[in-house]
Amino acid sequence: MIAIAPRAKTPKRPSKTGVRRKAAVGGARVAAKAKTPTPSVAKGAAKGKKRLASPASTRSKTPARPARPGSLAAIREAFFERPIDYIPCREFLKKGAEKLASTPPADAVVPLEQVGEKSVADGPIAPYIARLYDARLLTKDEEQFYFRRMNWLKFKAATARGKLDTRRATRKQMQKIDALIDEADAVKQLIITANLRLVVSIAKKFVSAELLFEDLVSEGNLALMRSVEKFNFALGNRFSTYATYAIQRHFYRLSQRSRKQWNRFVSDDNALHALAASERNTDMCTSSQIDVLKRTFGRFLEELEPREKQIVVARFGFDGEAPRTFRELGSQMGVCKERIRQIQGRAMDKLRVLAEEARLKQTVGDWL
Repeated sequence: MIAIAPRAKTPKRPSKTGVRRKAAVGGARVAAKAKTPTPSVAKGAAKGKKRLASPASTRSKTPARPARPGSLAAIREAFFERPIDYIPCREFLKKGAEKLASTPPADAVVPLEQVGEKSVADGPIAPYIARLYDARLLTKDEEQFYFRRMNWLKFKAATARGKLDTRRATRKQMQKIDALIDEADAVKQLIITANLRLVVSIAKKFVSAELLFEDLVSEGNLALMRSVEKFNFALGNRFSTYATYAIQRHFYRLSQRSRKQWNRFVSDDNALHALAASERNTDMCTSSQIDVLKRTFGRFLEELEPREKQIVVARFGFDGEAPRTFRELGSQMGVCKERIRQIQGRAMDKLRVLAEEARLKQTVGDWL
């Protein structure tokens, strides 16, 4: 009898639906494990969220250190803070602008020296006026060239500085721009020197009791410098026309201001000066009373500032000499006469207050 071995069963193939179901279950378990952080990871994440949620104002910021004087950072800071003012012009944006600003007219001559014309002025600033006539006046073409050159150099310097990094600019780059600015300042000084005579000619027309010729020349020079900075050469006008208007307007303002101060102080000053110059009748006062008045007034003078005391004593002849004028005291002390008048007015106000506190008027009235 032959034994027959049992037939092996063929394994049942899983259906596609079952495979997909198992894969979905396994992926869900893996995702759940990934979402569940370990205690250390969860603690670090919480700290990170807390740092992100904290406001910017609560963060500790380290204050920036100031640049050390003389260091490259300090040089950069001063370099970029310096203003570069110029009159913009459309010509500067054209292709041949640099050539036009670098080519002087055919009749331009530097330095601006001349021989033959001299000044006949006299007074304390006569040497200064005489030196002004050593420089000749500029022609219209020269004016156009020098103003175009000055503003072009400043435009070029401002444009080059605008392209630099404020934190990485090198010394060489800054020196190149400084050289452009220095050359522009040299051209500006040349224009001012050639027009200083204009200030003198205008100042002669505004001299008065309130304004000295020397003060007018000084103020007019400042107005001339400002005019050079603001003159627009592209309009084609002569600079002397623009500068004359600017200087005269400045002198008008000075005249009005000085006239107000003059009217404010001149009335009291004339009355006091006449009172000091007049002869005093001391027959009604005894010698002891006069000594008391002298000591009292001497004590009042000690309360004044040294310069106030000097002016009061000299103005009213309390030192035994003839009373000096404002102009004489101004020349002696190195200031203008208007300043002397202001100091005297301030000193007289102090003396009035001291006399009222000492009841001097009542005391003298009782004597008389």
